[in-house]
Amino acid sequence: MADRDTLPLPLEVRDRLAELELELSEGDITQKGYEKKRSKLIGAFLPKAPGMDPSVPHERRTPVTPGSSSRYHRRRSSGSRDERYRSDVHTEAVQAALAKQKERGKMAVPMPSKRRSLVVQSSMDAYTPPDTSSGSEEEGSMQGEGTPTSSQGSINMENWISRAIHGSTTSSTTSSSSTQSGGSGAASRLADVMGQTHLENHSTPPDVTGYTTDSIQVERPQGSTTASRATPKYGNAELMETGDGVPVGGRVSAKIQQLVNTLKRPKRPPLREFFVDDFEELLEVQQPDPNQPKAEGAQMLAMRGEQLGVVTNWPPSLEAALQRWGTISPKAPCLTTMDTNGKPLYILTYGKLWVRSMKVAYNILHKLGSKQEPMVRPGDRVALVFPNNDPAAFMVAFYGCLLAELVPVPIEVPLTRKDAGSQQIGFLLGSCGVTVALTSDACHKGLPKSTTGEIPQFKGWPKLLWFVTESKHLSKPPRDWLPHIKDANNDTAYIEYKTCKDGSVLGVTVMRIALLTHCQALTQSCGYTEAETIVNVLDFKKDVGLWHGILTSVMNMMHVISIPYSLMKVNPLSWIQKVCQYKAKVACVKSRDMHWALVAHKDQRDVNLSSLRMLVVADGSNPWSISSCDAFLNVFQSKGLKPEVICPCASSPEALTVAIRRPTDDSNQPPGRGVLSMQGLSHGVIRVDSEEKLSVLTLQDVGSAMPGALMCVVKPDGVPQLCKTDEIGELCVCSVATGTSYYGLSGMTKNTFEVFPMNSVGAPISEYPFTRTGLLGFVGPGGLCFIAGKMDGLMVVGGRRHNADDIVATALAVEPMKFVYRGRIAVFSITVLHDERIVVVAEQRPDSTEEDSFQWMSRVLQAIDGIHQVGVYCLALVPSNTLPKTPLGGIHLSETKQLFLEGSLHPCNVLMCPHTCVTNLPKPRQKQPEIGPASVMVGNLVSGKRIAQASGRDLGQMEDNDQARKFLFLSEVLQWRAQTTPDHLLYTLLNSRGTIASSLSCVQLHKRAEKIATMLAERGHLQDGDHVALVYPPGIDLITAFYGCLYAGCVPITVRPPHPQNIATTLPTVKMIVEVSRSACMMTTAVICKLLRSKEASAAVDVRTWPPVLDTDDLPKKKPPLLYKPSNPDTLAYLDFSVSTTGMLAGVKMSHTATSAFCRSIKLQCELYPSREVAICLDPYCGLGFVIWCLCSVYSGHQSILIPPSELEVNPALWLLAVSQYKVRDTFCSYSVMELCTKGLGLQTESLKSRGLDLSRVRTCVVVAEERPRIALTQSFSKLFKDLGLHPRAVSTSFGCRVNLAVCLQGTSGPDPTTVYVDMRALRHDRVRLVERGSPHSLPLMESGKILPGVRIIIANPETKGPLGDSHLGEIWVCSGHNASGYFTVYGDEALQSDHFNSRLSFGDTQTIWARTGYLGFLRRTELTDASGERHDALYVVGALDEAMELRGMRYHPIDIETSVIRTHKSITECAVFTWTNLLVVVVELDGSEQEALDLVPLVTNVVLEEHYLIVGVVVVVDIGVIPINSRGEKQRMHLRDGFLADQLDPIYVAYNM
Repeated sequence: MADRDTLPLPLEVRDRLAELELELSEGDITQKGYEKKRSKLIGAFLPKAPGMDPSVPHERRTPVTPGSSSRYHRRRSSGSRDERYRSDVHTEAVQAALAKQKERGKMAVPMPSKRRSLVVQSSMDAYTPPDTSSGSEEEGSMQGEGTPTSSQGSINMENWISRAIHGSTTSSTTSSSSTQSGGSGAASRLADVMGQTHLENHSTPPDVTGYTTDSIQVERPQGSTTASRATPKYGNAELMETGDGVPVGGRVSAKIQQLVNTLKRPKRPPLREFFVDDFEELLEVQQPDPNQPKAEGAQMLAMRGEQLGVVTNWPPSLEAALQRWGTISPKAPCLTTMDTNGKPLYILTYGKLWVRSMKVAYNILHKLGSKQEPMVRPGDRVALVFPNNDPAAFMVAFYGCLLAELVPVPIEVPLTRKDAGSQQIGFLLGSCGVTVALTSDACHKGLPKSTTGEIPQFKGWPKLLWFVTESKHLSKPPRDWLPHIKDANNDTAYIEYKTCKDGSVLGVTVMRIALLTHCQALTQSCGYTEAETIVNVLDFKKDVGLWHGILTSVMNMMHVISIPYSLMKVNPLSWIQKVCQYKAKVACVKSRDMHWALVAHKDQRDVNLSSLRMLVVADGSNPWSISSCDAFLNVFQSKGLKPEVICPCASSPEALTVAIRRPTDDSNQPPGRGVLSMQGLSHGVIRVDSEEKLSVLTLQDVGSAMPGALMCVVKPDGVPQLCKTDEIGELCVCSVATGTSYYGLSGMTKNTFEVFPMNSVGAPISEYPFTRTGLLGFVGPGGLCFIAGKMDGLMVVGGRRHNADDIVATALAVEPMKFVYRGRIAVFSITVLHDERIVVVAEQRPDSTEEDSFQWMSRVLQAIDGIHQVGVYCLALVPSNTLPKTPLGGIHLSETKQLFLEGSLHPCNVLMCPHTCVTNLPKPRQKQPEIGPASVMVGNLVSGKRIAQASGRDLGQMEDNDQARKFLFLSEVLQWRAQTTPDHLLYTLLNSRGTIASSLSCVQLHKRAEKIATMLAERGHLQDGDHVALVYPPGIDLITAFYGCLYAGCVPITVRPPHPQNIATTLPTVKMIVEVSRSACMMTTAVICKLLRSKEASAAVDVRTWPPVLDTDDLPKKKPPLLYKPSNPDTLAYLDFSVSTTGMLAGVKMSHTATSAFCRSIKLQCELYPSREVAICLDPYCGLGFVIWCLCSVYSGHQSILIPPSELEVNPALWLLAVSQYKVRDTFCSYSVMELCTKGLGLQTESLKSRGLDLSRVRTCVVVAEERPRIALTQSFSKLFKDLGLHPRAVSTSFGCRVNLAVCLQGTSGPDPTTVYVDMRALRHDRVRLVERGSPHSLPLMESGKILPGVRIIIANPETKGPLGDSHLGEIWVCSGHNASGYFTVYGDEALQSDHFNSRLSFGDTQTIWARTGYLGFLRRTELTDASGERHDALYVVGALDEAMELRGMRYHPIDIETSVIRTHKSITECAVFTWTNLLVVVVELDGSEQEALDLVPLVTNVVLEEHYLIVGVVVVVDIGVIPINSRGEKQRMHLRDGFLADQLDPIYVAYNM
């Protein structure tokens, strides 16, 4: 089959193919047509295979030509995480799994949309390829041309298969018979899937015929259909309807439709039924599968290694050995180092090593500090900082420390001040009390220096004295000085550092006796003899490289040839060449080095490995090392390599060498192999599997336990109980030759180094403690150890165990070479919603396109799902070379995870799959059948609950000296004031500098109003009752125009003027209000007149259809003959138009009676009199804001200081300065104003204080609002200005709505506003459950002010209209003299009118007529008393019914989700959520660079899952200011939704979660 690769397609065919692709993507041709034409084009070039129809389209891209094919193989060079994963068997399994997925029907995964600037960023060639110092693989780092013969066939094969998979062949036979699958439940579920799939027709229905009973997919239909992309349906996306039935075309909606279709396909079996108390949302607990494999073997026995045969001439300690060889054979070579050309750089003899080590020992002990106060004493710890290419200097320093009885702590060279993980190493040094660091001359010169030439203190490091160990810098020890050489004892010999899963660094202490015993055990098991030559490629500072290449070698006077990593990168064959050149007996390598040699060995003719008697594979315990070992043997057996020479070993920092395969002479005995079922392993049991199965793990043994050691396997969690023989557990070792503790951490030490394994009856199996190795595995037949993974890489998802390394291997087997760097992939788990979720992060090559990487990502998801049967929660690709590195160039896992969780990883592609992964959501809520009204009544009586109703003070009984009460009409009140107190100031308007721009006394207002009435009659020719639109900026003109209309008998409508900078969006609203209100004419200022007739205006609306526009800047001189006096107080006084948060324009009718009642109610609540001054900073166009700005002063006679909110943009302190300067006691503002002050003045409180700003006189500061109180904002405002004298109790909110413009308002006398904490989960079920502050899922709700006089409130069930009990959530109904009298609509929609304004309860008090506010809330009787001595009833507003979202049968309020989202990352400034076709869409505004956009996707998804049990469908990241906000500072979510669906938001990034 290999020759298929080499078929070139003629150029014109390729061009034609490219055109076809284009037509398909543009939507000019159907998928079917495309495939037909395509197969015709390339059919001639496809080789015919038996039974293969030539017309079946196979190939999406042009075939690989011979040149590119060899390049494809050469790229298989690798990084440090790397080649352990290379397995052709595995690659084929992955391809087969993908093919199997393919048959099941493709899933359409919508591709994320990205802003141009972002795309460019991630695909620029400006990226440096991953730097050479790291272990990431280099394209050009291999000189070898050809390809390894062993895998030639399979690689070409894999290429072919994978390309075949890319074609769109999906078998289209649906067979409904489920007989083959044994008629199991799974099969019938599948049949349902098919049925559904067929009906919805998303893609070709899957093929059921191929399923057999044991097929993996049938057992788990939920996960297998992940993400392979069908061609997106853009271009001619079908028209769809949004929620309001408005058809929407365009990209976004097509993608969402695609996502919805994808998600409709059942992914998992239905959640199990169980009883759930209504608001106890129980998370679905993963029930153990009854069919899951269980361990059935007998209890294992501890395995004993052979006797450690003490040979007579073994030295009593390592220093004694050094002394012996240094004096007996000083000329014997100890260590040969290489330069980067592979030439011997330096030969260290035993004599030199002895002399120099003594010199170092003497100098450290005697030349640091003073004679009386030496800096270091025996037993102190010192750091060894040496680069990887200088083993000789390291060896001298290490033995120098041993001779001086100091404890060396070898660490990596810190490259920069902020190396990933180097901070943690600093903590280790600090905790070990290190004050001196030994280093070499070259290394010392290379360390970063400050300007003064000092070495700076690295982040997190203790202050160190750097000591250079080169001989020329040291003084000679006196003749009579000799180090004190003792036999090995229990003192600490050295400390080896180890990095944990969470990134923390621990120091494992090794005693001198353990050090010696370990060397003896290695000598015995490896058969080391004097003067043998050993080639070492490993890091000599720790682990296997240290134990063999620095320690055991000296004990046996061996000669070590050290190959630095830098040489391996230039010449991967160097170690093999050195083995030949020096006829080395032993080599210590990693599987990576074997793989590199394979790739490069082609050029070498004269390789002879017959001298090798042992090839130690240091990472032989990695499950993926076996493929490297096999391939290496396959190639080099012909070059003299004997099969029994390959000796994988297992090691860990805690237990040192755990097991090693002995080099036997008996070549007949083949090494152990285990082909294990991945499914079994995930349940922790061993099931031998036939090699045909897709998901298997093939393991090689790592030999048997070490001489003198006892080994057992215990359960990985809980009590250390022995495993059964067919169970996977953690290996534990009992031996002298292990570490003894984590330095300074006694608790962790106990759990790791002092373990007493128990047998089944709970008795310890030995009196001596065991050490946990951190390795997972089992002991097989013949006492051979098999390692299946590491404890650190373990992820437990849904009760099943998966190993990170296995998942990396699967991801890499999906044609990775095109899109990601081989060694640069990280897999870890994060906990979201009480379970671990798998995250895969890979570095993407700079040249891969969006399409490519997305395609790769979807296939990785499928492969992992097919092979491991586990979903990936998040797959992220980052730009090349951006993941944090460990000093040896691998990926720093914990640092990567940290960056991911804090949102600073900056990926360039993200694919989240919460819909597939998260299977433990609570059950969707089933609505209970409603209980009859009567039984509710009885139930409430029985339980002693009061019906939730409350009222403000009674208006009728309140006798006060209110002169204005005599008049029925506001126009009469004004005339009366103009006569009795003509010069009393009513209004003062401030400009942005805080000076008075204009003011109005009673008589001035009266006179101006008269002139305007004349103008309306003369120029406007208006009749009584005509409607007039007042288009004015906030100010005095608006007020005079309003009273002018009343004087003329017209009905005024206040309209916010269009914004001069934003006419296109603001003018249409003006036009709409003018038309809907049937205004006969418009009144405005000269400036706005011009604006309405400008060019920009005519572009936005049809200016010819405006009614007549009157300019009130030039008024007639004469007064009207007669002022209009209305006859009936129930006629219209004015119309109040407002755009609700859901984007609906609603106008309500306010009668003269209601207007007067309203003013009186506010006067009483706030105790307003002519002597008072009130500061007002809000928009005066509708609701309570308009009433306070225009009407109250005339009714109550107090002076209003008017501050237009727009002036605050110039001078944020304007409002508060005015409040302070005029010594105001009552002030009204809007949320937008409060936010502006909090953000704009946050840092200026000191300077404001010095300017004399004093808020101590303020007794009420009321936020005028029509929503749930924004408690966070009011609290931060109170806290911020507390220093300026503001009393926290003064700040409160009001509540109004369309049917009643003010229901509550914090007055002067009532008790302080109260705050309660409710359970957010209960609220979703429409229940109120009070909890303590700070308890989980608690939500603070603040009372919305006091109920106004003359207002009655009841809480009713919005569906049944029955009254509810105290503290129950329901709709707030209101009955009051100042209710609006109905909607003013063009269509006269009577049904809505009567329902909203004239509702009656279904039982109880059925006579009263109520208005429905459309807001959910509850009443709660508090312990406080109000002015009348009654107990006070507090009203808590939860949110608008229109805004609430029904998801999973529960009611969510957008603000709760938004609050969670805004908290999740510092760059999210604002957030809005809405639903579309049952998908939750989250829009966030990003304050930061566009590169941060993708960081937000996982964070937003996580927080909404954790706190609200909801899966986000779409995350949209937009620029600041995109979320529309109305004048009250409320988000216009429906406008946003329409903008999103119409593709008008210009988002930075749109992610569609799977």
